[in-house]
Amino acid sequence: MNRPGARCGICSALLLACWAAAGLAQNAPAAGAQNGSSAAVLPGGAAEAGSTKPNLARGLAALHDNEARTALTDFQQVLESDPNNTAANLLASTAAVELFQGQAAVQYAEKARQLDPGNWKIHTTLVAAYSAAGMKQQRDQERALLHEMHKTGASDARLATGFLLEMFPVEQYRVDAVEYFEPLGKFHTWYRFLVRQANGHRVWEIDVESDDFDQKSWAEAHPREAAAGERQFQITGRGGDSNSVDYRMFSGMPDYDNIRVMVVEILRTHGIPGEKS
Repeated sequence: MNRPGARCGICSALLLACWAAAGLAQNAPAAGAQNGSSAAVLPGGAAEAGSTKPNLARGLAALHDNEARTALTDFQQVLESDPNNTAANLLASTAAVELFQGQAAVQYAEKARQLDPGNWKIHTTLVAAYSAAGMKQQRDQERALLHEMHKTGASDARLATGFLLEMFPVEQYRVDAVEYFEPLGKFHTWYRFLVRQANGHRVWEIDVESDDFDQKSWAEAHPREAAAGERQFQITGRGGDSNSVDYRMFSGMPDYDNIRVMVVEILRTHGIPGEKS
């Protein structure tokens, strides 16, 4: 399991995709250093005119250094002279998501989709953009499309384990919500919420789990609910020092919006072990 302090494999894959999208993969971190993240995706026509590369490279470096505002300015400068630059639109959307600028994120991501509709990585960015803008219907349409692409799409889409669903602030932290295509690991993690400080450093994670052993006994006691697709879930927090906290259990459907409410309440009530409030 990736521990706090390390980059999330999903988020690293997104960053690697951004490097490749800009035609700058030779400057990207080695894939082996990114916790086994899936291969990056190159949007069609993304490596446009060479004159745009310096600004894209500078913006990517800023994005990597958790300077999303500076990065967005660099990408916007590219788009002023080259509005149909797929990479710049995708990257601008990514930076806007990190700044919680939902409408701008949607604008750039939808433009990238218009330019390269078949690229699945653009659809992952659209999910986070729609989440940031509060556009739940469009978000869920993209989520369903990603699940279908994972089953039948390109090889990199099939190899991916999940995608970034949302970034949102809670108190002084930024939370990255990850959705998995299939329950992950021995505890069957459905969602993972990565809690980061303002500088991007990961300090805690909250996992939403439903393992088969517990589910079997729960289903025997609740056959009607189990037949309807409901499960028993455990919400658990984990830190880099092997510290863990069992927050609560609940039963029902794995509805993201309901789970998000629980996670926000947990963070506001319990905080992060060892962190100053």
